[in-house]
Amino acid sequence: MRKNGPQGFAIILIALGVLILLGKLTPLLGSLFGLLIAIAMVGLGYYGIRRGNAFFGWIILFFGVISLISKLAWLIVPVVGIGLILYGISTLRGKRSY
Repeated sequence: MRKNGPQGFAIILIALGVLILLGKLTPLLGSLFGLLIAIAMVGLGYYGIRRGNAFFGWIILFFGVISLISKLAWLIVPVVGIGLILYGISTLRGKRSY
């Protein structure tokens, strides 16, 4: 029995499953595949929202963004720290009166 719907989504799901298995089976490339899966989830969520399936699209997008934030926390936290330092310095300089 053949379905008339698009088969692109099934191919994307198969590729995502392969990426998950490769990430779990190869310890050296696990972090790279974890990052790719998070980016793929964000992309699939956006694609789902644009195609009209907003409920599941938003769910996948939400989990993808949360996963991406957790994968990039090593970069985000120092940037926030540097931003707080720069904001504090600019605040101290701005309050001087001559």
